[in-house]
Amino acid sequence: MVTRPPAGTIPDTPGSYQFKDVQGRVIYVGKASSLRQRLSNYFQDPRNLHPRTAQMVATATSVEWIEVRNEVEALMLEYSLIKQHRPRFNVRLRDDKSYPFLAVTLDEQYPRALVMRGRKRKGTRYFGPYAHAYAIRETLDLLLRSFPIRTCSPGKFHEHQRLGRPCLLYHIEKCSGPCVGEIDEMPYRQLVHELCEFLDGDTDDIVRRLEADMRAAAGELEYERAARLRDRLVSVQRAIEKQQMVAERNEDLDVIGIADDELEAAVQVFFVRKGRVVGRKGFILDKVEELTPGGLVDRILEEMYGDEPPAGVPKQVLVPTLSDDQATYEEWLGHLRGSKVQIRVPLRGEKRELHETVTRNAREEFVRHRLRRAGDHNARSRALTELQDMLELPEAPLRIECYDMAHFHGTDYVGSMVVLEDGLPNKREYRRFKVREVDGNNDFAAMEEVLTRRLKAYLDERDQPVAERGQKPGKFAYPPQLLLVDGGKGQLSVAERVVQSLGLADEIPIASLAKRFEEVYLPGRNEPVEIPRGSEALFMLQRIRDEAHRFANTFHRELRGKRMTSSSLDGIAGLGEARKKKLVQALGGVNAVKKASLGTLRDLSFLPDAVAEAVYVKFHPGGPGDSSADGAEHLVGQAGKGVEPGGGIAAEGEVGDDELVEPEPGITAEHVDEL
Repeated sequence: MVTRPPAGTIPDTPGSYQFKDVQGRVIYVGKASSLRQRLSNYFQDPRNLHPRTAQMVATATSVEWIEVRNEVEALMLEYSLIKQHRPRFNVRLRDDKSYPFLAVTLDEQYPRALVMRGRKRKGTRYFGPYAHAYAIRETLDLLLRSFPIRTCSPGKFHEHQRLGRPCLLYHIEKCSGPCVGEIDEMPYRQLVHELCEFLDGDTDDIVRRLEADMRAAAGELEYERAARLRDRLVSVQRAIEKQQMVAERNEDLDVIGIADDELEAAVQVFFVRKGRVVGRKGFILDKVEELTPGGLVDRILEEMYGDEPPAGVPKQVLVPTLSDDQATYEEWLGHLRGSKVQIRVPLRGEKRELHETVTRNAREEFVRHRLRRAGDHNARSRALTELQDMLELPEAPLRIECYDMAHFHGTDYVGSMVVLEDGLPNKREYRRFKVREVDGNNDFAAMEEVLTRRLKAYLDERDQPVAERGQKPGKFAYPPQLLLVDGGKGQLSVAERVVQSLGLADEIPIASLAKRFEEVYLPGRNEPVEIPRGSEALFMLQRIRDEAHRFANTFHRELRGKRMTSSSLDGIAGLGEARKKKLVQALGGVNAVKKASLGTLRDLSFLPDAVAEAVYVKFHPGGPGDSSADGAEHLVGQAGKGVEPGGGIAAEGEVGDDELVEPEPGITAEHVDEL
């Protein structure tokens, strides 16, 4: 573990600091406006530090620093050191694809246009990035009729130069033929300059010039030249239509959208130049270090603008949350641009709508990123093997059950059970529970009730004779090979107590997953099990925990919605929805129904006498209709004679709240039966 440097040796100046491990490798790089104040925060009781920070300090054996003149230089130095050393405890960019750019090789005598990926070269102008290469090729194909610059490779260019005859692109007017001297170097350079201006968003001047040249050619009776200019103008206008207009024509801005969880963040960036979207980029960040929302924005800005960005630095950068050190980052970006740059959060209007669109793209990309991992068979196999090793399970947990609770101030208390089989959700095995024996807000007692009911059902089915059980397995016939509860040590102790009381401690392994720091706790251990960040095992545990949380909340909202929309007419025997609606309409409201006499109710032709008596008794207990068991028997007798099944009478085939309902084939998670 790194020791604190002697007092007074750390300077009270801006700079960058580096923590190193025993081999001398840089494991973390940071920046500070005051090195002394910032570094002193690391040398305190580890229990007061964020777990990731505490782990970094425990791994490091030394700390060094470099002084600079101001905070902007500290920021630039930090970025260059992170790029150089790639420290394991700094945020890591995981870009799973190389985005294509439209490149123009300005360093050649006759520049060419082409689609390029990978690292940037000096002397080449880049436009984009674009989501798909075909989008660049379509745009370039349209523009070559207006700006016929070459797209051939150097080898092909020199071959036709040697042969003295141009290629097919020259004959179809998509190249001006510089290889055979059909155009001089300066006019060719002018074509290249106009193409770059167009791709930068300066389209109005080009359109006006083409229109003027076309009219001038027509006025001079040069109709063939006028027709060629007309075709060039049409191609330019089609290319302009492909660029979406999202802001004012004089606005340059980058829009950053973020979707994240505790471990990762998906980032989408739209590049807007002259009011048009000229490119987009997306990447995944691995949140290795402790980050606030503003700190995450800082890291994204460093990743985007640390190297020379292809689209340049705009006047405005729209972000979801302001930077933790906004003034420094604005000064840094202004230094890169050469003029003032503003970082702001859009609150209203078109920019707000545009930012919401970019954020929606980020959320969708985050979902796709997680689905790609979940759908990978090899990744699932690795996850199950890792869980077996890290949690010391007797076998790979091919069936994992996770439990979570949901309530609103102790009301509508529900629990959920979700199941992963072979690493995939099995929604037919999902179960949901109404908590009946817990008063008020008590998650521990609710968890104990749910686990007890589930595991007792398993024991009842396991001990049932085969002849009585039948061929079809019961609803709780399979025990979990890993029972996971959402929470920390408290929820784990509840699960441990339940399995021990039922004699299942040796049969069912249990664990808990605390959401705050993604810590996994096991029985008999004070410290959590360290599961590597970004591992397939931790991803699988997160996925089932989040699914249990979603499933519990869905059921809770359903129950709460039903309760909040319930009527005092609910639960009356024989009064279904159709009769209820007719009754309210006939008497003019629910209050009128409550005050109606028994005679008034009996006079309604659509209401059988037994149902009329039941309605009257509901609001006038002890009245003439509230007779005795004979009346109840009479009411039951009427159930088969036009009385609709409702509240306390169960029609044939119906199941009460305490019974199990067999799921139909193909049932979804939203229609799973209740226990």
